[in-house]
This record gives sequence, C-alpha cells and structure tokens, in this order.
Amino acid sequence: MKILMVCLGNICRSPLAEGIMKTKVPENFFVDSAGTISMHEGKHPDKRAIKTAAHHNIDIANQKSRPITKADFDTFDKIYCMDIDVYEDVISKTRNEDQRQKVSLFLEAAGDHKNAEVSDPYWGDMNDFEEVFQLLDRGCESIKKQILA
Repeated sequence: MKILMVCLGNICRSPLAEGIMKTKVPENFFVDSAGTISMHEGKHPDKRAIKTAAHHNIDIANQKSRPITKADFDTFDKIYCMDIDVYEDVISKTRNEDQRQKVSLFLEAAGDHKNAEVSDPYWGDMNDFEEVFQLLDRGCESIKKQILA
C-alpha cells in the first residue's frame, strides 16, 4: 500500500501526516507527502512542525518538500488532501476516473464529518501546530483501521 499526504506547501500539515502515518502502518507500506505548489521544494518542514512531531517522538526533520507529480497518480493507492482547495487542485491534475478515485479529503476519509479541512497552522503558533497534530493523529488512526480491515 502506498499513501500520499498532500497540503499546499508540503512543510506543515502533510509532513506531519506522513510522519504520523508511518508510525501506524506496517513497514511494507510506503508513506510520502507532497504539496500542490513548488515554492518550498527541497526545503525541510517548518521548524514548528518538526518540534511538534519531536514532542511526540516522531522525527520528520529529514523530510523534504516536493510538489505532487503526474507520476504520483500512478504510484500511490491513496492520496489524502488536507483541505478543499488542495483537493480541488489535486483532482484537476488527474487524467482519468481511476486516478480521481484515489483522491479524498483526509478528514472525510477518516470519518470526521465535523471538520471538512485540516486547518493550516503556518500563520499560527505552537498551539495551532499541536491542535493540527492531534487532529492528524486521530485521522491517521481511523484511516489505518480502514486500510487494515
């Protein structure tokens, strides 16, 4: 199983989701993350995301931002988008219905219908990063249970 987590810049939400999901799925699973923009390409996650993950014993410091590619739609089995704008951007890059079926909103897939989107903590503070971590952790746990069922 290959899972891709996607947000806007691939420096806050999707690196956290990648790191969290890697701790929950079997070693033979491949989990990665990407962004819909290339502005941060090659850069490590936001220092606040790294610190938040480290607080929960998850190391995301060596991840590097990258934009989503056409090949990702062939490579990955599941593509989870952090918000509606990201979802719409990702869907617009798909070439067929099979690829579209792989793409979903992260929280919708996780069964969290109270929140449609994982808010972007970039403009916030450490509390915002912790709230996003907790939301992603619950979502990853729910998705893991569905995938492994």
